[in-house]
Amino acid sequence: MRSERKKPTSDLRKYYTVFLQLGIIAVLLLFIVAMKMEFVSEQKEVDLVEEQEVVEMEEVIQTKQKKTPPPPPKPQVPVEVPNDEIIEDQEINLDADMNFNEPLDMPPPPKEAEEEEEEDFFVAVEQMPELIGGLGELQGKIEYPERAKRAGIDGRVIIQFIVTEQGNVEDPRVIRGIGGGCDKEALRVVKQAKFKPGRQRGKPVRVQYSLPIIFRLQN
Repeated sequence: MRSERKKPTSDLRKYYTVFLQLGIIAVLLLFIVAMKMEFVSEQKEVDLVEEQEVVEMEEVIQTKQKKTPPPPPKPQVPVEVPNDEIIEDQEINLDADMNFNEPLDMPPPPKEAEEEEEEDFFVAVEQMPELIGGLGELQGKIEYPERAKRAGIDGRVIIQFIVTEQGNVEDPRVIRGIGGGCDKEALRVVKQAKFKPGRQRGKPVRVQYSLPIIFRLQN
């Protein structure tokens, strides 16, 4: 009886190592197969680039506005005006004789423009006037105006005048002045000047003449 019970256990121990080895081999095989397999998850590709809307730009054509002329004004409606005047019939005598010998009544001719008066003096003559006493003597008669002295005014005053046939000064006037009372003083002195009259063809004549009067301050 004891011998029969030990036999099955001895058989199980005999094959224990074999089953253990087979199990380890199977586990290794499964591990190797699992390592070689690629687990690829199928993912849908998502296009992240959104489609942009295409906006078509239409070309704007500039149009010129034609200026239309304003409409013509409306014609005025004629208004009837009562005419109380009575036009009398005039009789025209066509049988009247015309005398061509009689002078015609013509308007007077226009008056001729008055001719400008000719200048009664010369600008240049054969013998020009000569200042009696010289310009130095005339300059000695000048009294320097106090106003011009205070203002420091000096310079040259030019006086233009007419030397008559008698050698007198006529119509003196300042053609270039410096002010400060110097112009008036120059006129006063020139009016006192005496000249030998100018001559044209041996006769004394009126001559236009100019004199410079100098005002100079002394330091």
